[in-house]
Amino acid sequence: MESRKQSHHTRRRRLPASTADALLTWYDSHRRDLPWRAKPDEIADPYRVWISEIMLQQTTVAAVTGYFGRFMTRWPNVSALAAASQDEVLQTWAGLGYYARGRNLHRGAGVVMEQFGGVIPRDPAQLITIPGIGPYTANAIAAIAFGEPVAAIDTNAERVLARLLAFEQPLPDRRRLLAARADGLVPRHRPGDFAQALMDLGSAICMPENPSCSECPLSDWCYAYRKHETHRFPQKKAKAARKLTRAIAFVATDSVGAVYLVRRPGNGLFGGMMQPPLTDLAKRFPATEHALSRAPFRGEWFRKPGIVRHTLTHLELEVRAYVAHFPRHPNGEGVWLSQSDFESAALPTLMRKIISHALR
Repeated sequence: MESRKQSHHTRRRRLPASTADALLTWYDSHRRDLPWRAKPDEIADPYRVWISEIMLQQTTVAAVTGYFGRFMTRWPNVSALAAASQDEVLQTWAGLGYYARGRNLHRGAGVVMEQFGGVIPRDPAQLITIPGIGPYTANAIAAIAFGEPVAAIDTNAERVLARLLAFEQPLPDRRRLLAARADGLVPRHRPGDFAQALMDLGSAICMPENPSCSECPLSDWCYAYRKHETHRFPQKKAKAARKLTRAIAFVATDSVGAVYLVRRPGNGLFGGMMQPPLTDLAKRFPATEHALSRAPFRGEWFRKPGIVRHTLTHLELEVRAYVAHFPRHPNGEGVWLSQSDFESAALPTLMRKIISHALR
Protein backbone atom coordinates (compact mmCIF):
# COMPACT_ATOMS: atom_id res chain seq x y z
CA MET A 1 0.00 0.00 0.00
CA GLU A 2 2.86 2.35 0.84
CA SER A 3 4.40 1.93 -2.61
CA ARG A 4 1.09 2.67 -4.30
CA LYS A 5 0.68 5.84 -2.24
CA GLN A 6 4.19 6.91 -3.12
CA SER A 7 3.57 6.29 -6.82
CA HIS A 8 0.38 8.34 -6.69
CA HIS A 9 2.18 11.12 -4.82
CA THR A 10 4.95 11.15 -7.41
CA ARG A 11 2.52 11.52 -10.27
CA ARG A 12 0.81 14.45 -8.53
CA ARG A 13 3.86 16.17 -7.04
CA ARG A 14 4.30 19.94 -7.14
CA LEU A 15 7.37 21.49 -8.67
CA PRO A 16 9.12 24.51 -7.14
CA ALA A 17 9.09 27.97 -8.73
CA SER A 18 12.78 27.52 -9.50
CA THR A 19 11.71 25.12 -12.27
CA ALA A 20 10.36 27.99 -14.34
CA ASP A 21 13.38 30.16 -13.48
CA ALA A 22 15.77 27.47 -14.71
CA LEU A 23 13.83 27.06 -17.96
CA LEU A 24 13.73 30.82 -18.62
CA THR A 25 17.46 31.17 -17.94
CA TRP A 26 18.10 28.45 -20.51
CA TYR A 27 15.72 30.11 -22.97
CA ASP A 28 17.49 33.44 -22.74
CA SER A 29 20.61 31.79 -24.14
CA HIS A 30 19.08 29.24 -26.51
CA ARG A 31 15.87 30.74 -27.89
CA ARG A 32 15.22 30.13 -31.57
CA ASP A 33 15.20 33.10 -33.91
CA LEU A 34 11.92 32.59 -35.78
CA PRO A 35 10.32 35.07 -38.20
CA TRP A 36 7.07 35.26 -36.23
CA ARG A 37 8.70 35.54 -32.82
CA ALA A 38 9.31 38.95 -31.22
CA LYS A 39 12.89 39.84 -30.35
CA PRO A 40 13.78 40.06 -26.62
CA ASP A 41 13.29 43.85 -26.67
CA GLU A 42 10.11 43.80 -28.77
CA ILE A 43 6.43 43.45 -27.94
CA ALA A 44 4.80 40.46 -29.62
CA ASP A 45 2.27 41.23 -32.37
CA PRO A 46 -0.97 39.28 -31.66
CA TYR A 47 -1.71 38.99 -35.39
CA ARG A 48 1.68 37.44 -36.18
CA VAL A 49 1.33 35.07 -33.23
CA TRP A 50 -2.14 34.00 -34.40
CA ILE A 51 -1.08 33.40 -38.02
CA SER A 52 2.03 31.46 -37.01
CA GLU A 53 0.21 29.28 -34.48
CA ILE A 54 -2.41 28.28 -37.05
CA MET A 55 0.23 27.53 -39.69
CA LEU A 56 2.29 25.46 -37.23
CA GLN A 57 -0.58 23.11 -36.43
CA GLN A 58 0.65 19.66 -37.57
CA THR A 59 3.28 21.37 -39.74
CA THR A 60 7.02 21.79 -39.19
CA VAL A 61 8.79 25.09 -38.58
CA ALA A 62 10.84 24.56 -41.75
CA ALA A 63 7.71 24.13 -43.88
CA VAL A 64 5.94 27.14 -42.37
CA THR A 65 8.76 29.71 -42.61
CA GLY A 66 8.41 30.54 -46.31
CA TYR A 67 4.61 30.53 -46.23
CA PHE A 68 4.56 32.84 -43.21
CA GLY A 69 6.74 35.40 -44.95
CA ARG A 70 4.62 35.43 -48.10
CA PHE A 71 1.41 35.56 -46.08
CA MET A 72 2.55 38.52 -43.98
CA THR A 73 3.82 40.41 -47.02
CA ARG A 74 0.44 40.08 -48.69
CA TRP A 75 -1.75 40.58 -45.60
CA PRO A 76 0.26 42.37 -42.89
CA ASN A 77 -2.70 42.91 -40.55
CA VAL A 78 -6.12 41.53 -39.73
CA SER A 79 -8.04 44.14 -41.73
CA ALA A 80 -6.07 43.31 -44.88
CA LEU A 81 -6.75 39.60 -44.40
CA ALA A 82 -10.45 40.20 -43.82
CA ALA A 83 -10.63 42.24 -47.05
CA ALA A 84 -9.08 39.43 -49.11
CA SER A 85 -11.15 36.82 -50.91
CA GLN A 86 -11.09 33.22 -49.77
CA ASP A 87 -9.65 32.24 -53.16
CA GLU A 88 -6.69 34.57 -52.64
CA VAL A 89 -6.02 33.12 -49.20
CA LEU A 90 -6.24 29.54 -50.43
CA GLN A 91 -3.96 30.32 -53.37
CA THR A 92 -1.28 31.53 -50.97
CA TRP A 93 -1.97 28.56 -48.68
CA ALA A 94 -1.76 25.97 -51.49
CA GLY A 95 0.79 23.28 -50.70
CA LEU A 96 0.82 23.86 -46.94
CA GLY A 97 -1.95 21.30 -46.38
CA TYR A 98 -4.85 21.11 -43.91
CA TYR A 99 -6.71 23.71 -45.94
CA ALA A 100 -9.45 24.21 -43.38
CA ARG A 101 -6.84 26.25 -41.48
CA GLY A 102 -6.63 28.75 -44.34
CA ARG A 103 -10.42 28.98 -44.64
CA ASN A 104 -10.77 29.48 -40.90
CA LEU A 105 -8.08 32.16 -40.82
CA HIS A 106 -10.00 34.11 -43.44
CA ARG A 107 -13.29 33.61 -41.60
CA GLY A 108 -11.60 34.45 -38.32
CA ALA A 109 -10.29 37.76 -39.65
CA GLY A 110 -13.86 38.69 -40.55
CA VAL A 111 -15.03 37.78 -37.04
CA VAL A 112 -12.29 39.90 -35.46
CA MET A 113 -13.31 42.87 -37.62
CA GLU A 114 -17.05 42.47 -37.04
CA GLN A 115 -17.21 41.34 -33.41
CA PHE A 116 -14.05 42.78 -31.87
CA GLY A 117 -13.61 46.01 -33.80
CA GLY A 118 -10.50 44.77 -35.58
CA VAL A 119 -8.65 44.13 -32.30
CA ILE A 120 -7.60 40.57 -31.48
CA PRO A 121 -8.91 39.87 -27.95
CA ARG A 122 -6.59 38.85 -25.12
CA ASP A 123 -9.07 36.69 -23.18
CA PRO A 124 -8.81 32.97 -24.09
CA ALA A 125 -12.59 32.66 -23.65
CA GLN A 126 -13.07 35.26 -26.41
CA LEU A 127 -10.23 33.97 -28.58
CA ILE A 128 -11.77 30.52 -28.69
CA THR A 129 -14.90 31.93 -30.35
CA ILE A 130 -12.85 32.84 -33.44
CA PRO A 131 -13.00 30.15 -36.18
CA GLY A 132 -10.01 27.84 -36.15
CA ILE A 133 -8.82 28.79 -32.65
CA GLY A 134 -8.97 25.93 -30.15
CA PRO A 135 -7.94 25.81 -26.48
CA TYR A 136 -4.20 25.51 -27.17
CA THR A 137 -4.08 28.28 -29.78
CA ALA A 138 -6.19 30.57 -27.56
CA ASN A 139 -3.78 30.08 -24.68
CA ALA A 140 -0.74 30.51 -26.92
CA ILE A 141 -2.00 33.86 -28.23
CA ALA A 142 -3.02 34.98 -24.73
CA ALA A 143 0.32 34.02 -23.19
CA ILE A 144 2.74 35.04 -25.96
CA ALA A 145 1.01 38.18 -27.26
CA PHE A 146 -0.65 39.48 -24.08
CA GLY A 147 1.29 38.02 -21.16
CA GLU A 148 -1.67 36.11 -19.73
CA PRO A 149 -0.45 33.45 -17.24
CA VAL A 150 -2.00 30.44 -18.96
CA ALA A 151 -0.40 27.18 -20.09
CA ALA A 152 0.09 26.89 -23.86
CA ILE A 153 1.02 23.33 -24.73
CA ASP A 154 1.94 22.26 -28.24
CA THR A 155 3.25 18.80 -29.14
CA ASN A 156 6.80 19.64 -28.09
CA ALA A 157 5.69 21.19 -24.81
CA GLU A 158 3.42 18.28 -23.94
CA ARG A 159 6.35 15.89 -24.30
CA VAL A 160 8.44 17.99 -21.90
CA LEU A 161 5.65 18.28 -19.36
CA ALA A 162 4.58 14.64 -19.58
CA ARG A 163 8.14 13.55 -18.73
CA LEU A 164 8.60 16.23 -16.11
CA LEU A 165 5.32 15.53 -14.31
CA ALA A 166 5.09 11.77 -14.95
CA PHE A 167 1.78 12.35 -16.74
CA GLU A 168 0.30 8.91 -17.38
CA GLN A 169 -2.80 9.87 -19.34
CA PRO A 170 -2.87 9.24 -23.13
CA LEU A 171 -2.22 12.24 -25.36
CA PRO A 172 -3.44 14.22 -27.17
CA ASP A 173 -6.85 13.22 -25.78
CA ARG A 174 -6.00 14.42 -22.27
CA ARG A 175 -4.10 17.57 -23.25
CA ARG A 176 -6.56 19.76 -21.34
CA LEU A 177 -5.84 17.81 -18.15
CA LEU A 178 -2.11 18.20 -18.74
CA ALA A 179 -2.59 21.94 -19.28
CA ALA A 180 -4.48 22.14 -15.98
CA ARG A 181 -1.62 20.31 -14.24
CA ALA A 182 0.88 22.70 -15.83
CA ASP A 183 -0.96 25.90 -14.88
CA GLY A 184 0.85 26.02 -11.56
CA LEU A 185 4.22 26.12 -13.32
CA VAL A 186 3.47 29.18 -15.47
CA PRO A 187 5.26 32.25 -14.06
CA ARG A 188 3.28 35.47 -13.94
CA HIS A 189 6.21 37.61 -15.02
CA ARG A 190 7.07 35.89 -18.37
CA PRO A 191 4.29 33.48 -19.37
CA GLY A 192 4.85 33.97 -23.11
CA ASP A 193 8.57 33.26 -22.87
CA PHE A 194 7.79 30.25 -20.67
CA ALA A 195 5.45 28.84 -23.35
CA GLN A 196 8.01 29.36 -26.11
CA ALA A 197 10.80 27.98 -23.92
CA LEU A 198 8.87 24.72 -23.49
CA MET A 199 8.41 24.54 -27.27
CA ASP A 200 12.12 25.16 -27.91
CA LEU A 201 13.22 22.70 -25.24
CA GLY A 202 11.04 19.98 -26.75
CA SER A 203 12.39 20.74 -30.21
CA ALA A 204 16.09 20.90 -29.32
CA ILE A 205 16.62 18.69 -26.24
CA CYS A 206 13.55 16.79 -25.03
CA MET A 207 13.13 15.00 -28.34
CA PRO A 208 10.91 11.95 -28.90
CA GLU A 209 13.90 9.65 -29.37
CA ASN A 210 17.25 9.91 -27.59
CA PRO A 211 16.60 13.14 -25.67
CA SER A 212 19.72 15.06 -24.55
CA CYS A 213 18.82 14.90 -20.87
CA SER A 214 22.32 15.83 -19.68
CA GLU A 215 21.87 19.23 -21.36
CA CYS A 216 18.34 19.84 -20.07
CA PRO A 217 17.83 22.66 -17.54
CA LEU A 218 14.94 20.71 -15.98
CA SER A 219 16.71 17.39 -15.43
CA ASP A 220 16.93 17.94 -11.64
CA TRP A 221 13.13 17.92 -11.43
CA CYS A 222 12.29 15.50 -14.25
CA TYR A 223 10.59 12.29 -13.13
CA ALA A 224 11.25 10.45 -16.41
CA TYR A 225 14.97 11.31 -16.34
CA ARG A 226 15.48 10.28 -12.73
CA LYS A 227 13.63 7.00 -13.27
CA HIS A 228 15.30 6.34 -16.67
CA GLU A 229 11.84 6.23 -18.26
CA THR A 230 11.93 8.95 -20.91
CA HIS A 231 10.90 6.30 -23.44
CA ARG A 232 7.63 5.80 -21.55
CA PHE A 233 6.40 9.38 -21.78
CA PRO A 234 4.24 10.78 -23.15
CA GLN A 235 1.67 8.02 -23.28
CA LYS A 236 0.11 8.06 -26.72
CA LYS A 237 -3.29 6.92 -27.85
CA ALA A 238 -2.98 4.25 -30.52
CA LYS A 239 -3.42 5.76 -33.95
CA ALA A 240 -6.26 4.51 -36.09
CA ALA A 241 -5.22 3.00 -39.40
CA ARG A 242 -5.59 5.34 -42.34
CA LYS A 243 -8.65 4.70 -44.43
CA LEU A 244 -7.86 3.75 -48.05
CA THR A 245 -10.13 5.54 -50.51
CA ARG A 246 -10.18 5.66 -54.30
CA ALA A 247 -11.56 7.93 -56.98
CA ILE A 248 -11.33 8.74 -60.69
CA ALA A 249 -10.35 12.17 -61.98
CA PHE A 250 -11.30 13.58 -65.39
CA VAL A 251 -8.64 15.85 -66.86
CA ALA A 252 -9.99 17.72 -69.88
CA THR A 253 -7.62 19.87 -71.97
CA ASP A 254 -8.16 22.34 -74.80
CA SER A 255 -6.11 23.31 -77.86
CA VAL A 256 -3.71 25.53 -75.87
CA GLY A 257 -3.24 23.19 -72.93
CA ALA A 258 -5.74 24.73 -70.51
CA VAL A 259 -7.33 22.30 -68.03
CA TYR A 260 -10.97 22.22 -66.94
CA LEU A 261 -11.43 22.66 -63.17
CA VAL A 262 -14.38 22.78 -60.81
CA ARG A 263 -14.65 24.03 -57.25
CA ARG A 264 -15.04 21.62 -54.35
CA PRO A 265 -17.80 22.18 -51.76
CA GLY A 266 -16.97 24.81 -49.16
CA ASN A 267 -16.62 22.33 -46.29
CA GLY A 268 -14.84 19.03 -45.93
CA LEU A 269 -11.75 17.70 -47.66
CA PHE A 270 -9.98 20.44 -49.70
CA GLY A 271 -13.06 22.61 -49.14
CA GLY A 272 -13.49 25.52 -51.52
CA MET A 273 -10.46 24.66 -53.64
CA MET A 274 -10.18 23.81 -57.33
CA GLN A 275 -9.83 20.33 -58.83
CA PRO A 276 -10.42 18.33 -62.00
CA PRO A 277 -13.89 16.73 -61.83
CA LEU A 278 -13.62 13.78 -59.44
CA THR A 279 -15.87 10.85 -58.60
CA ASP A 280 -16.90 10.36 -55.00
CA LEU A 281 -14.31 8.77 -52.72
CA ALA A 282 -15.02 5.06 -52.22
CA LYS A 283 -13.35 1.83 -51.16
CA ARG A 284 -13.06 0.65 -54.76
CA PHE A 285 -12.58 2.28 -58.12
CA PRO A 286 -15.90 2.48 -59.95
CA ALA A 287 -16.39 0.27 -63.00
CA THR A 288 -15.35 1.91 -66.26
CA GLU A 289 -18.88 2.36 -67.57
CA HIS A 290 -20.09 3.90 -64.33
CA ALA A 291 -17.02 6.13 -64.10
CA LEU A 292 -17.42 7.48 -67.61
CA SER A 293 -21.05 8.32 -66.88
CA ARG A 294 -19.66 10.81 -64.31
CA ALA A 295 -17.38 12.56 -66.81
CA PRO A 296 -18.08 16.31 -67.12
CA PHE A 297 -18.42 16.15 -70.92
CA ARG A 298 -19.01 13.54 -73.59
CA GLY A 299 -15.79 12.83 -75.41
CA GLU A 300 -13.06 10.34 -76.17
CA TRP A 301 -11.80 9.69 -72.66
CA PHE A 302 -8.83 7.35 -72.26
CA ARG A 303 -7.38 6.03 -69.06
CA LYS A 304 -3.88 7.16 -68.22
CA PRO A 305 -1.73 4.21 -67.06
CA GLY A 306 -0.70 4.29 -63.41
CA ILE A 307 -2.20 5.56 -60.17
CA VAL A 308 -1.67 8.80 -58.25
CA ARG A 309 -1.15 8.14 -54.54
CA HIS A 310 -1.41 10.75 -51.82
CA THR A 311 -1.28 10.43 -48.02
CA LEU A 312 -3.19 12.61 -45.58
CA THR A 313 -3.31 12.34 -41.79
CA HIS A 314 -6.40 10.13 -41.84
CA LEU A 315 -6.62 9.00 -45.47
CA GLU A 316 -4.67 7.12 -48.10
CA LEU A 317 -5.88 8.27 -51.49
CA GLU A 318 -5.50 6.48 -54.83
CA VAL A 319 -6.69 8.24 -57.98
CA ARG A 320 -6.87 7.07 -61.59
CA ALA A 321 -6.93 9.71 -64.31
CA TYR A 322 -8.98 9.76 -67.50
CA VAL A 323 -7.91 12.30 -70.12
CA ALA A 324 -9.76 13.86 -73.05
CA HIS A 325 -8.98 16.69 -75.48
CA PHE A 326 -11.56 19.30 -76.55
CA PRO A 327 -10.57 21.81 -79.28
CA ARG A 328 -13.58 23.89 -78.28
CA HIS A 329 -14.78 24.40 -74.72
CA PRO A 330 -17.93 22.40 -73.93
CA ASN A 331 -20.48 24.09 -71.69
CA GLY A 332 -19.83 23.55 -68.00
CA GLU A 333 -19.97 25.27 -64.63
CA GLY A 334 -16.20 25.07 -64.13
CA VAL A 335 -13.33 27.16 -65.50
CA TRP A 336 -10.52 26.49 -67.97
CA LEU A 337 -7.20 27.22 -66.28
CA SER A 338 -4.22 27.97 -68.50
CA GLN A 339 -0.81 26.50 -67.78
CA SER A 340 0.51 29.95 -66.87
CA ASP A 341 -2.14 30.28 -64.14
CA PHE A 342 -1.37 26.97 -62.43
CA GLU A 343 1.28 28.45 -60.14
CA SER A 344 -1.09 30.92 -58.50
CA ALA A 345 -4.22 28.74 -58.48
CA ALA A 346 -5.75 27.42 -55.26
CA LEU A 347 -4.90 23.83 -56.13
CA PRO A 348 -4.12 21.28 -53.41
CA THR A 349 -0.97 19.23 -53.87
CA LEU A 350 -3.03 16.16 -54.73
CA MET A 351 -4.77 17.94 -57.60
CA ARG A 352 -1.48 19.21 -58.98
CA LYS A 353 -0.16 15.65 -58.86
CA ILE A 354 -3.22 14.37 -60.73
CA ILE A 355 -2.91 16.98 -63.48
CA SER A 356 0.83 16.45 -63.80
CA HIS A 357 0.32 12.68 -64.07
CA ALA A 358 -2.47 13.06 -66.63
CA LEU A 359 -0.54 15.43 -68.88
CA ARG A 360 2.84 13.75 -68.58
